[in-house]
Amino acid sequence: MKAQTSVCQLLDRQSMDYRGWWWVAPPQDEWLLATGGGVLTGDQGVLDTWRASGGSASSALSTEPLGEIPGVVLFWPKSHALGEWWLLALCERLPVGTPLQVVGENQGGVKRVLKVLAALGLGCRKRDSARRCSLFETRLDRVSVAADAAWQTFEAEHLTLASHPGVFGHGKLDDGTRLLLSTLDAYLPDATRSVLDLGCGDGVIGAWLASRGADVTLVDINLFAVEAARRTLAINDLQGEALPSDVYSALEDRRFDMIVTNPPFHQERRIDYGHTARLIQEAPSHLASGGQLLMVANAFLPYPDLLESTFGKFEIVADDRRYRVYRVVLSERDAM
Repeated sequence: MKAQTSVCQLLDRQSMDYRGWWWVAPPQDEWLLATGGGVLTGDQGVLDTWRASGGSASSALSTEPLGEIPGVVLFWPKSHALGEWWLLALCERLPVGTPLQVVGENQGGVKRVLKVLAALGLGCRKRDSARRCSLFETRLDRVSVAADAAWQTFEAEHLTLASHPGVFGHGKLDDGTRLLLSTLDAYLPDATRSVLDLGCGDGVIGAWLASRGADVTLVDINLFAVEAARRTLAINDLQGEALPSDVYSALEDRRFDMIVTNPPFHQERRIDYGHTARLIQEAPSHLASGGQLLMVANAFLPYPDLLESTFGKFEIVADDRRYRVYRVVLSERDAM
């Protein structure tokens, strides 16, 4: 099995045995599955893949110790603050002296690891570099900073929002989300109706809807986002259900009167329209007759064709030149 991603190709050329090691925040790469070991991730899609294959898998937010393992490889994320959180969490969950390797793309800032580890009092050396990636190695130790300190709150739209590194819009309200919220009052269903906040992030959209009496369900593939949404609802004394889900995977055949979303189009550093394509194409199976989809997106993204091919027609209800809010109403004929 050949490695598909550049970071895994760098690992594949190492003269060492990774059997039994755990992969932390890894990309989707079949080479990792073939190598074995376990996975520690904040991505529900990666968790589902590993569990389906029979491999060991653990959520990033689990507090259970991982025990004695040969070592761990951390794939440095695009968010440096999230990378720092991972280092703190590994120091808490693994025995002192556990071998740690950190790998990442040079353009993604992996070389910053040297300073981060030094600030934590952990020695580090560069092991290898190739394919515009670098690999560093060290050993874990106890540090004085708690991983849980990464959680923060901020105010937006008359709500208190919980946030964590790696969650979309961490610590601030995204301008696209702000535009979407400014249009929603005109299209809100009856207060007793059900609304799905798809790709919920810190939960601002779902909480905003819940504060107006909607029956809200919030889902995200990012486990940090799901926990942030749960905290946001609790802080504001609002009712709602937050679930980890790879698009609609956790919802089975549930249908909603409204789906509201600000979908991502990046997978780490890569542009990826796959999740949004699924969101649009599978929406008719999760909307009640007469239900509506409202979606905000960067104006340059190629979503009009997807909306038209799936629903036949759509309307643009807001456009500030940077972002557009699209609206579709599912007819009884189109309800699946």
